[in-house]
Amino acid sequence: MANTYFQFKQFRVEQDKCAMKVCTDSCVFGAYVEVAQAQTILDIGTGTGLLALMVAQRSEASVDAVEINAEAQMQARENFASSSWAERLKLHAVSLQEYAQYSQQQYDVILSNPPFFLSSLKSGDAAKNAAKHTGELLFEDILNFAQKHLTPAGKLYILLPPAEATHFATLATIYKLHLNETLEVYTRVGGKCIRHIQTYSFAPTDFPTQKAIPIREADSVTYSSAAIDLLHPYYLIF
Repeated sequence: MANTYFQFKQFRVEQDKCAMKVCTDSCVFGAYVEVAQAQTILDIGTGTGLLALMVAQRSEASVDAVEINAEAQMQARENFASSSWAERLKLHAVSLQEYAQYSQQQYDVILSNPPFFLSSLKSGDAAKNAAKHTGELLFEDILNFAQKHLTPAGKLYILLPPAEATHFATLATIYKLHLNETLEVYTRVGGKCIRHIQTYSFAPTDFPTQKAIPIREADSVTYSSAAIDLLHPYYLIF
């Protein structure tokens, strides 16, 4: 039986109540986002609270988290409360659409690992469907919120599969947000690209920076040196 929690160096993520568990690509995302200078951060669709906890560890920022699912809300609250940064972490137990109606906060960083399957078949698990398929949270909702709530020099970070990332980049132009950088995440050296970590801002870029990181070496077992460097502050095994 798998653990009901994932233990990091400085915090634990309990995940028994959440459909979507801690996964490596999400951890790479949380470790990659630049937050050292941020004073305000928003995690959209926080789930277990993983990303909010990761960025709280690397910053002094006030971190807000939005989550609509009742069981995930309970899990995130527990994980926030048991962390060393409980006083800087705040859960908003509403949808992003509801939060947008009353929030006046401006954010230096907004990040999201949103529902992303636009057209693939859904499973029989309603909780997983809500977590993985666009429906309750649309890309347009994220972009509309970011356009109104990012500080002038703020950045929006998004984690998506390649096809959905291309679609998101097209939509972003409508909201005056520009793709500045893409980090392609590969399963292994020479393997498949499974995710794009995209960075957006209000600053136009003629040639967005493109980078790549393999999670593991060609043997599919050993973590790559790049992944070790990135995840070293978090993973107990490094």
